[in-house]
Amino acid sequence: MTKGILINYEYCTGCHSCEVACKKERGLKKGEFGIKLTEVGPYQYSDSTELENKWEWTWSPVITKACDMCAKRTEKGKMPMCVQHCQAWCMHYGEVEELVKKMDGKTRWALYTQGE
Repeated sequence: MTKGILINYEYCTGCHSCEVACKKERGLKKGEFGIKLTEVGPYQYSDSTELENKWEWTWSPVITKACDMCAKRTEKGKMPMCVQHCQAWCMHYGEVEELVKKMDGKTRWALYTQGE
């Protein structure tokens, strides 16, 4: 079964606690990340009538190649550190098939699986 991390990035507040928890757990040096927040915005839409007067400012946690989904922790039944320390509770870990069921189609999600 394939495991993954599901992030509802509509609710990510950009607190960076996932980055800090990961760096500490993995012992990553300055400039290295297992998960890295990216920021989009802030900017205002003006050319689209359906988005007129709306703002975009999004934080999106991105899983990097340094991530092993906390294999030592998850083998013991624990959550990955980033998921455990997410202050907005917008990150989930588990079987991909189960994570897909959480996506409601009403908010924006990102599903990450571990690549070889």
